[in-house]
Amino acid sequence: MKKKIALVTGGFTGESVISLKSAAVVEKTINKDLYDVYKILIYPGDWHFLAASGEKIPVDLNDFSISIGDEKITFDGVFNILHGSPGEDGKLAGYFDMLNIPYTTCDQLTSAITMNKGYTKAIVQNIPELYVAQSLQLFENSEKNLNKVETELKLPLFIKPNNGGSSIGMSKVKTWEELPEALNKAFAEDKQVLVEEFVSGREFSIGVFRGKGEITVLPATEIVSSKEFFDYEAKYVAGVTEEITPGRMNQEEIDRVGRIVTKVYEKLNCKGAVRIDYFLEHETGKVYFIEINTVPGQTETSLISQQVRAIGMEVRDFYTQLIEEMFQ
Repeated sequence: MKKKIALVTGGFTGESVISLKSAAVVEKTINKDLYDVYKILIYPGDWHFLAASGEKIPVDLNDFSISIGDEKITFDGVFNILHGSPGEDGKLAGYFDMLNIPYTTCDQLTSAITMNKGYTKAIVQNIPELYVAQSLQLFENSEKNLNKVETELKLPLFIKPNNGGSSIGMSKVKTWEELPEALNKAFAEDKQVLVEEFVSGREFSIGVFRGKGEITVLPATEIVSSKEFFDYEAKYVAGVTEEITPGRMNQEEIDRVGRIVTKVYEKLNCKGAVRIDYFLEHETGKVYFIEINTVPGQTETSLISQQVRAIGMEVRDFYTQLIEEMFQ
């Protein structure tokens, strides 16, 4: 008998637009011979399934079920493609844990920690061969913190919301005069802000997933942006960024990155597929950690999809492995 899978999408943040695009691809690609898929849209105060007739069928939050006619449908598992809150920050994971429903992404604790860039860096910074840029985590936009940044860090700097995604609210600061505006922009998106020294290097993004009980490191994608950094426009506007998969690394670098990202995946107790962003520093070749994304995009052109195809795997089979792994 086919398993019933809830494909959860939508969300409470600006990333819901990307989440819907990812869900459309997953829904189209997933193996329908193995699974009955129900796309569940989650918005504040509005969780529903959209029937073929266009009728909005509410989700019963007591047991995460829907009723179509006389039939009550409960789910064997959840394919989580909800970027941002509540799908990526641990809130949904905690809810599904209480209902004992398995899901394809990281558990509640890992999701909550990895959504916080500063906390994640603190955990991974002792991993051998991995480097972390000097940074400060700010909890208020004050004159005191402005002075602290100027005293303890060197220009240029990256200013980013600590819990945000899709590079919203992010700035590069080259002069101290630019700092107050950049902090205002970041604090408008989040109550915590990460201020990080700039690392001069080539940027890469690499997928790592667990399937059939094994951790697989996918080929990295090199990000060559015509913008100064990989911001929202560079990520989502066609033609702004060149993405090279596999990225240009020699064998020693490929092996070293593979060792490092496997350790990151293990140390953070990740599940399912994640995407880890890093720099290879120009002068030294050192690997600098940028961030980890625990619900990476699954659009047709997303980095994970490119990387899966680069190892000769069908994206459909990749989804099957993610789904089957959550039942283990």
